Amino acid sequence: MSTDDDHLPAPRPAFDARTWKEIAHLLINLPEAVVAFFYVSLWLYAGIGLAVTVIGLPLLAAGLTGARQLGRLERRRARRLLGVHIDEPSPLARSRGRSNRGFFGWLWTTLKDPVGWRATLYGFVRLPWGILTFALVMVSLFVAWPVLGYIARLLTNVDRTMVRGLLCPSSELERRIAELEQDRGVVVDTAAADLRRIERDLHDGAQARLVALAMGLGLAKEKLLEDPEVAAKMVDEAHGEVKLALQELRDLARGIHPAVLTDRGLDAALSSVAGRCTVPVSVAVDLETRPAPAIEGIAYFTVSELLQNISKHSRALTARVEVWRSADRLMLQVRDDGCGGASTATGSGLAGLAERLGSVDGMFVVDSPVGGPTVVTAELPWRDR
Repeated sequence: MSTDDDHLPAPRPAFDARTWKEIAHLLINLPEAVVAFFYVSLWLYAGIGLAVTVIGLPLLAAGLTGARQLGRLERRRARRLLGVHIDEPSPLARSRGRSNRGFFGWLWTTLKDPVGWRATLYGFVRLPWGILTFALVMVSLFVAWPVLGYIARLLTNVDRTMVRGLLCPSSELERRIAELEQDRGVVVDTAAADLRRIERDLHDGAQARLVALAMGLGLAKEKLLEDPEVAAKMVDEAHGEVKLALQELRDLARGIHPAVLTDRGLDAALSSVAGRCTVPVSVAVDLETRPAPAIEGIAYFTVSELLQNISKHSRALTARVEVWRSADRLMLQVRDDGCGGASTATGSGLAGLAERLGSVDGMFVVDSPVGGPTVVTAELPWRDR
């Protein structure tokens, strides 16, 4: 006959391999805590003291970067000696947008890093705790040997709690907030660039033509009675200028948001874009419903820019555009049989596309070996109308 006691786990021996690892961890606490406390105190004191100078904030940022590395070493020690498995935190996201790039982008991102600040706090609280644990273990080694194993388990449980509480990765909410802050800069930069482009196109294109048209019609009016034939020719030239101005305005409107996309969706809009490409392009759109207008617009302009790149740089003979839905994602793929070598390196048009898609939680992948072919795959979140 079995009893409840038969199902209880066997008591853990006072001294087993795990216990000796815990004792080793507690003995290492003191030298590790001294090093960490000295490091954290040094850069924090110096950084705050020099905050009013040009080197204070960079010093704080460099110190936080080092604190992150100390946290990584402590997580590794906890895994090996305490059996605490904690995921490594995500690396600091690279700031997006022109206003967030370079040194100041790195500085601002690092100073806001919650992982670095928690590791700094960990370095502070470890010194008194390291002194206490080292003293208790040393005394137990010589005075209370029979209970050393139980003391080690009690003390290392506190260590496990501290590691989980202070050295864990940033929460998903923290990461998402940081990404949204960076993406906001991309959206602002993109909107400003689009407004500048529209202003430039209006000023240099349609506006200039309309000014010339007004001047031409004024001269034709003056010539109307004096020389009707010359006036007629001038009116005819003005009629041609009106047609060109209207075409430029249509092109400009299509660049903002094409009417065919609004009226008929991605299939018709992308077929229209493909028809203007200098390379023969086949288009396959497999969508039962239409996504939200914003997502549809991003997909259209992404494919449009990719086809422009193919016309200008690829030396391709054919190209293909495919669009489909996969679960809650809108998938785009543009391929060509050109010379390859396309890259999302900083400064290229593809890098700008990658940033734009990233700003709406999308993805952008380029596979373009030298010699081709080039396959560009993009994902966008599916949002219903």
